[in-house]
Amino acid sequence: MREPARDRDFPWWLLAVVGLGLWMFFQVATDEAYRGVLPTLAKGIRITVFVAVVSYGLACALGLALALMALSRITLLRQIARFYVEVMRGIPILVLLLYVAFVLAPALVSAWNALGLPEARTRDFSLLWRAIIALTLAYASFLAEVFRAGLQSVDEGQIEAAEALGLTGWQRFRHVVWPQALRTVLPPLGNDFVAMVKDSSLVSVVGVADVTQLGKITAAGNFRYFETYNVVALIYLTMTIGLSIALRRFERGLRR
Repeated sequence: MREPARDRDFPWWLLAVVGLGLWMFFQVATDEAYRGVLPTLAKGIRITVFVAVVSYGLACALGLALALMALSRITLLRQIARFYVEVMRGIPILVLLLYVAFVLAPALVSAWNALGLPEARTRDFSLLWRAIIALTLAYASFLAEVFRAGLQSVDEGQIEAAEALGLTGWQRFRHVVWPQALRTVLPPLGNDFVAMVKDSSLVSVVGVADVTQLGKITAAGNFRYFETYNVVALIYLTMTIGLSIALRRFERGLRR
């Protein structure tokens, strides 16, 4: 398949980004203020990546389940899926994060104790996992719509043909529907993963020690706001641009 003209354009934008990145790396290598900031912020990269990967993996699983419910022949399941998607998409992620961290988590601990199970305390519920749960609940609503659209894009005639051949519902999904739907949903799934990496910075509001939180602490301690937030931006830019380029190459491979 011939690539669109826009995909054959020379990536001047990428040269500009690389130039900006090289300038920033030069500053980090030669400026004492930058060299003092980078090692501290680098400690938060592991937390940022962990939050993004785990939250996205859980959101994909929940989103696929919601998509299947939305396409179910059972009215109750369809209504539950639609209710979840509409409610979660209508709540800002930051508000949901605060709600899960300071309302839902204590409520879950109280319910746990009410069941007579070994006593738990709210402070034992890790802030990291509260943040992961919030991002999972938020992104599952978006991914559910992505999966639903992908599943509905499969030609109905192929499903009927598979049914006529005697394939069970699970076999039809596994061998006919899912392989075709996956090619359709991969590009938006990739875009949502890049968005997840950026939105993972919101977990800093509940005290999770990711790159953004460590940047806030560092800047408050050394008053080097310019240098600190330049490094924070560089770290996120490196991760998101790298992911975007990798996903674009993968999509081109699929088209071919």
